[in-house]
Amino acid sequence: MAIELTQGVFMPLYLVEATLPEVAPEIVQTQLSELASAASQQQAVLIEAQVARSDRKIFVIVEADSETVAQAAVKPSPWAIAAIKQVRLIGQDPRTNPDRKTEANYLVEWDLPAGLTMETYLQRKAEKTPLYAQVPEVQFERTYVCEDLSKCLCFYDGPDEAAVRRAREVVGAPIDRLAAIETIG
Repeated sequence: MAIELTQGVFMPLYLVEATLPEVAPEIVQTQLSELASAASQQQAVLIEAQVARSDRKIFVIVEADSETVAQAAVKPSPWAIAAIKQVRLIGQDPRTNPDRKTEANYLVEWDLPAGLTMETYLQRKAEKTPLYAQVPEVQFERTYVCEDLSKCLCFYDGPDEAAVRRAREVVGAPIDRLAAIETIG
């Protein structure tokens, strides 16, 4: 499996991380539709939204030409926004292959170690990714790595949490948080 660093004519991507109140999925869907409409008015695009079932965190990826536009695009959100950070996409791009965003069912958050450079991270990712073949029941989908190298979000399609843990062990990558996720929208 080759690693693809998404490049091209796309605008930068931003991760919006927030906590959801206890509401029905239909309400979250409605909120995301309203957010997508507001983003569009700001010349931004809501790319995907994933909810970690265990702690009701929502991870929204927005394409916008600046952090200011990304912030304005999500301003109408009723959620408690924890962070908005520019991210780099590695792997399956939901903008060019929208069906892939529903394939992931697990999210691994890794708080990256201090002193790591983007070049070193990308080199390590490229070297280690072929090792996923040792755990064929798990499919690596994509990673969003924060440009400030604070953390990365890795999305997987796997049968269970134990299999995703085995895949991470094979590539020698830590897990700070692991959650089953559901795609919204």
